[in-house]
Amino acid sequence: MPDSSSPPSPADGDYRIAQVDLDEATIIWRNADIEQERRVAIFDLIEENSFKPLRAVERGASGPFQLTLAVVDGRLAMRIADMEGETLEELVLGLARFRRQIRDYFAICDSYYQAIRKATPSEIETIDMARRGIHNHAAELLVERLDGKVETDFATARRLFTLICVLHIKG
Repeated sequence: MPDSSSPPSPADGDYRIAQVDLDEATIIWRNADIEQERRVAIFDLIEENSFKPLRAVERGASGPFQLTLAVVDGRLAMRIADMEGETLEELVLGLARFRRQIRDYFAICDSYYQAIRKATPSEIETIDMARRGIHNHAAELLVERLDGKVETDFATARRLFTLICVLHIKG
């Protein structure tokens, strides 16, 4: 059995996202706060993630992967490609079950950004705890929706949810 602290062997696969892109046509508007959220989420996602697209792996893909996210006709389109850009699979997830989390997340983020500028540390902490709670619930839902399609961990799902939110900004 391989040592869990050693890097995966080629036979084990490198099941992670090495590059992530957002469909720029989907993003209608963004401000400096949202742009910062996007940059941090992408940076953190690339630095550490677990992402194993099951059908692609069954067909021999071993990663790492490129992931492109877009919203098409109210659905999340996930294009998964190898590092040469060859599409391995495309997943489409309905976003109806995420609408409330996305709306609540935007509302709490607006409150958070305003609080940073003028609230007390304890008020900021309270808002941040609520923001994390919404974010965590949405990440759990995303893991559930990806079940049977993509094996991923909670931290990866949290970062992906942030990027899903960025795709929903209407301005």
